[in-house]
Amino acid sequence: MKNLKLLILTLLCTSISLAQQTPASKQTKTIAIMGATAHIGNGDVIPNSVVIFKDGKIVTVADATVIKMDMSDMEIINANGKHVYPGFIVPNSTLGLVEIDAVRATDDDAEIGNFNPHIRSIIAYNAESKVVESMRPNGVLLGQITPRGGRISGTSSIAQFDAWNWEDATVKADDGIHMNWPSSFTRGRWWLGEDPGLKANDKYSEQVNEVTAFFNESKAYADGDKTTTNLPYKACKGLFDGTQKLYIHADDEKGITDAINFAKENKVKSMVIVGGAEAYKVASLLKQNNIPVLLQRVHLRPNAEDDDYDLPYKMAKLLVDKGVLVGLEVSGQMERMNARNLPFYAGTTVAHGLTKEQALQLITSNTAKILGIDDMYGTLENGKNATLFISEGDALDMRTNILTHAFIDGRLISLETHQTELWQRYDNKYKSKQ
Repeated sequence: MKNLKLLILTLLCTSISLAQQTPASKQTKTIAIMGATAHIGNGDVIPNSVVIFKDGKIVTVADATVIKMDMSDMEIINANGKHVYPGFIVPNSTLGLVEIDAVRATDDDAEIGNFNPHIRSIIAYNAESKVVESMRPNGVLLGQITPRGGRISGTSSIAQFDAWNWEDATVKADDGIHMNWPSSFTRGRWWLGEDPGLKANDKYSEQVNEVTAFFNESKAYADGDKTTTNLPYKACKGLFDGTQKLYIHADDEKGITDAINFAKENKVKSMVIVGGAEAYKVASLLKQNNIPVLLQRVHLRPNAEDDDYDLPYKMAKLLVDKGVLVGLEVSGQMERMNARNLPFYAGTTVAHGLTKEQALQLITSNTAKILGIDDMYGTLENGKNATLFISEGDALDMRTNILTHAFIDGRLISLETHQTELWQRYDNKYKSKQ
């Protein structure tokens, strides 16, 4: 019996030590961050700032050398020599939908079928994910939880990364529908002895026609008597009345051009290009139609043999210079783990032409505008939610992105994760042997 009790106690201690951090309590006292360099997120910088927030909302962002006010009843955080930033936002992410790739029961990022606009990714979101938790120490505090698979994958939602459940996590539910546009090119199947190079997709027209037919049927359903409920058709209504955005995942020049024309012909009120490997080739068209781009992961190899070797690194610069609204996304191989590297992808764009504040906008204010949450997040401005963090140095540099405090809606969140616990555990182990 004694051994059984010991075993139960050991299991409980183990489960507690590995559990996700308990979501933070609601802000109860006004907080003032003093002396930090404030990176507003819209291009402005205040070298010696005061940032005050109350009841989860920012109430003051000002130059500390100019403003005079009574702070006797506030909690003061001395951030001299440090930097304060708006929380970073990762779009087009499967965070919280997959925990362990090799364990099928933890993988819920895709549904069967080809046209699934009615599938809501947010209800599968795991707020207790250890992967999600590991985003916060790098300043990634919000994300667009996005499904995968099929021609129309489903509906995304915006979540904040400190919550008990998906309902608490939701910032904006069902913000848009995601479509995978057919590629006009395909690669040969090398495992069947085919040339692995690019070749024309001979099914491209057929695949585009399928999408067109589905949208025609959706519009007909919206105008019909609806005596019989059709969930996929019903789910598309928001695309035509402007309450939802159409996120079209497309990479090649022809695909992007055809996708833009498709959206215009079908009177889709708002669309976004996701990926955009060749978006720079149609930058003028994107600007002309006021279409933003959630740009593919910066750390990639060029797609075509004759592309510049550094094209993915400088793509953001090429688009920004043309006046296109650009945000960064990180989908692809190991995308959930790589989401924590979002600020360092932005940092790479600085080395290839953008200023640091322009790069910051790619993961803060620009992304917030694209996702339609810029009234609440994305910049350090009065009236917006106090979702921000303090870093010891430049948060776009992995050497100096060292967070001391982070807040989501004014709540001071924990920066401890399963990974930091393991680091401290083994760091102490080897220190004790020295």
